[in-house]
Amino acid sequence: MQTIKPIRVFLEVIEQGSFAGAARSLRMTPASITRIIAQLEEDLGQQLLLRTTRQVSLTGAGAMVAARYRPVLEEFDRVTEEVTRTTRPDRGRLAINAPMSFGMRLMPGLVASFRLAYPHIALDVHLTDVLVDILDANCDLAIRISDPPADKSTIWRRICQVPRQVVASPSLFERIPRPESPDDLLPEHCLSYGHGGAAETWTFTRGGQRRALRAGTGVTSNNGEFLYEMALSGNGMVNLPDFLVREGLISGALELVLPGWQLPPLNLMLYYPPYEKLPPLVGTFTDFFEAYIRDIDSFDF
Repeated sequence: MQTIKPIRVFLEVIEQGSFAGAARSLRMTPASITRIIAQLEEDLGQQLLLRTTRQVSLTGAGAMVAARYRPVLEEFDRVTEEVTRTTRPDRGRLAINAPMSFGMRLMPGLVASFRLAYPHIALDVHLTDVLVDILDANCDLAIRISDPPADKSTIWRRICQVPRQVVASPSLFERIPRPESPDDLLPEHCLSYGHGGAAETWTFTRGGQRRALRAGTGVTSNNGEFLYEMALSGNGMVNLPDFLVREGLISGALELVLPGWQLPPLNLMLYYPPYEKLPPLVGTFTDFFEAYIRDIDSFDF
């Protein structure tokens, strides 16, 4: 580590254009900067800098040394950050991928609380409703509401169940009859969550009874927030996670459809790259995430 310091000082002098500027940037004294540069020049047997009363400029040898050492120092810093990230449980940077609706509703509060507990862990949060390839996406972990992945190379951890509800605005039933059983549901009134215009299957159970139907394809979307707003405006019935519809149900803006029937829950999952051992920093976030979610009523442990 000590042998890197003279190179860092040398490159900072070039960046700042003066010994005094480098001293301020690195929080060192100008005398220390001068001494380090002189020792570096002696070690290399070359004059690297031309000093005048107004500025500092590179010699030919100095330009060559700067060009060769700058990428080396950048790679050194990158590797150091990576090692720190994977070996320290309370310091570093985490790249997290999360679904759009979950991210918009829950991640701001979760991230704010996490940063209070771990101020030295920086978070890069990317929201998408596409099921990303966790290796290609270059993220440390992904939050997903889904079934276990079919990809056997992916590591996953089930956190809890995510209850679902079919809901609609009361205004919808001013235009159409309120259904009394799943058999009364018409596909054109049921909006589908999915990709590529495919119809969603809704499966209801009650006691020993089971009913399955295909929702409509008049409106499909891969974004829960969009479907939530469609339901609020009375444009159809939607099948969404409890954490998305709870507020609307409490306020009366939405009502349950077929409250006596149940829908199979989804799973809240954490996906990881194929680590041989979970990095301490990832473990820190995982533990915090589970504890935070346990305090939210919309999830079933």
